Amino acid sequence: MTFSNQRDIDAENAEAYSTFRADAAANGMRHFLEVFNPAFDIRLKEDGELGHFINDNIVRTLSGVMEANHPLFLKLQYNGPRAMEELSAYDPGHLIVGILGGSKGTTRDTFELLAQAERHGARVALFGRKINLAEEPLEIVRYMRAVVEGEMKPDEAVKAYHAGLKARKIKPTLDLAEDRQITEEALKA
Repeated sequence: MTFSNQRDIDAENAEAYSTFRADAAANGMRHFLEVFNPAFDIRLKEDGELGHFINDNIVRTLSGVMEANHPLFLKLQYNGPRAMEELSAYDPGHLIVGILGGSKGTTRDTFELLAQAERHGARVALFGRKINLAEEPLEIVRYMRAVVEGEMKPDEAVKAYHAGLKARKIKPTLDLAEDRQITEEALKA
């Protein structure tokens, strides 16, 4: 789902999700709910309000949904610490909050996103491009795990990842100094 801040469109999306849930339940299927940030201006008054707007709409969409029809987990973009904490604390016994990876970004973005999201309540990470476009997908996953388990800090993991690339004679897409930068705005908050 993508919430638009247009009453009729958002209501139509919520109704379509309700129809989907009923169909899934009738066919014995469980599901997860994926929510995207809008890629267009939704006319919010203040910067930083997007995460709370999305959280509010998720809560409205899931209100009254019986446990049997509830999504197994929620997958959404990380919109900063306050928004993640707010959503993760809403119904921790039933709503498992997860993050999507988004664009490739830097290796530091990948590790920082995992560390911040986990620290602020996310319990699932579903990354595609951040893994698939890495020079060494299996190695980046190994360091992602080290970051999530608290064995390494994000910047340490970037350095270790680059050292591994060098040892394998694999040229990194970005040099180490560039790859250590945080480029995603939500991670700078």
